[in-house]
Amino acid sequence: MTKKLTQLLTSVNPTKVVGDTDIDITDVLNDSRLASEGSLFVAVNGVAVDAHRFIPDVIAAGARAIVCERMPEQLNEGVTYVQVPDSVIALAHIADEWFDHPSKHLRLVGVTGTNGKTTTATLLYEMARLMGYKAGLLSTVCNIIDTTATPAKQTTPDHLTLNRLLHEMVEAGCDYAFMEVSSHACVQRRIEGINFAGGIFTNLTRDHLDFHKTVDNYIAAKKMFFDALPAGSFALVNADDKVGEVMLQNTRADKYRYSLRTVADFKGRIVEPRLDGTTLELNGQQVEVLFTGRFNAYNLLSVYGASVLLGWKPSEVLVNMSLLTPVAGRFQTMQSPRGYTAIVDYAHTPDALVNVLGAIRDVLGKGGHIITVCGCGGNRDAGKRPIMAREASLRSDRLVLTSDNPRNEDPDSILHEMEAGVPQDKLANTLTITDRRQAIRTACQLAQAGDVVLVAGKGHEDYQEIKGVKHHFDDREQIEAVFADEKGNLQH
Repeated sequence: MTKKLTQLLTSVNPTKVVGDTDIDITDVLNDSRLASEGSLFVAVNGVAVDAHRFIPDVIAAGARAIVCERMPEQLNEGVTYVQVPDSVIALAHIADEWFDHPSKHLRLVGVTGTNGKTTTATLLYEMARLMGYKAGLLSTVCNIIDTTATPAKQTTPDHLTLNRLLHEMVEAGCDYAFMEVSSHACVQRRIEGINFAGGIFTNLTRDHLDFHKTVDNYIAAKKMFFDALPAGSFALVNADDKVGEVMLQNTRADKYRYSLRTVADFKGRIVEPRLDGTTLELNGQQVEVLFTGRFNAYNLLSVYGASVLLGWKPSEVLVNMSLLTPVAGRFQTMQSPRGYTAIVDYAHTPDALVNVLGAIRDVLGKGGHIITVCGCGGNRDAGKRPIMAREASLRSDRLVLTSDNPRNEDPDSILHEMEAGVPQDKLANTLTITDRRQAIRTACQLAQAGDVVLVAGKGHEDYQEIKGVKHHFDDREQIEAVFADEKGNLQH
């Protein structure tokens, strides 16, 4: 693909241009290592690295144009330099132009909030497919273009990757696209220049304070998404979360609410909860769904609301609700040969853990016990560690604290911080086993028929990050290995 530099700068307002803009550009990039003959390099002043230092390298590799906030001291003959007030904003609009404004050719819905983003976005993708449309998905778990899935590297991609994926969706004939919008992406303006047909707010609880520092900053980051929604789009928020109304304060979008507790545009009610599903009432109509827990009822209610706001027939949407299945690693149930149930869930915040344990307690059979395995990631919000352990100990009959993704921290130090949150009277029912494999195996060995073992924190992840290295580790595989041993023992 080749485009004129003049065209790529259509929505960019340079403060200074040195050189010819009537030149052909063969590629747009913000990673200096990818520079090639004829490329345009956008030098972004990032949190860790200032890409302006790599300008000589990309020119040596053949780059023909540079977009930057500071002009280099030495200007090369035959290279065009475009100075802008903000390279990130410039990159957003250049990426949008390079890929032919892909978000304008899709009905794109963004989902933000602390918990439920992946489930909500994925179920909307599945709903679109069931309604007979081609669709795309950008999520924490994976990116899907029509039916082709690839692993995701981050929740919300960078400008070039995001626009490229949306462009590929358009090329594949997709009508709709659904994406998670992280708070990091809002602050780092990764969704700048993207055209949304609607936005969904799930909830907000403590998370990512290592990045945002305060809850107020975290709320403000989420609100940026709704403030930027265009007129004619929709903003659908959880009315049972007090932050929901904050999201609607300055939006130009049409405002809608969903609730399990109060009057709302989309009203839900849990009729009968079960371990293998729930009878839900949505705007007066009952439907059987394959999901458990109040938190999932909220997710499904937002999916129902967004589906109706996209113009799909409510009667057809209700029928398809019963066909939706849980997302990998989100309250994923597995039955042991010995008669207990194991559940793998991504819950990695205090609120998410409370929700999952509450859902299990609501449907736990008489005499059944909850055994929870959980940890906390390293190099992340350390303040939530004792809170996580406290909430887990109060809502479980037995607790096994273990390593999650320690990253560059000492896993034993993380566990000591978690142990500090366990109440004195719960210590006797709490074990600390650093090795996650052994922790899962021990929890399963403690379980009896009718019990539930919850393995929380990693969900869909198939790795454990230790000292900067990712080692293969999948909670589901570990549980299956235990079940295989149990089956072998029962046969003998």
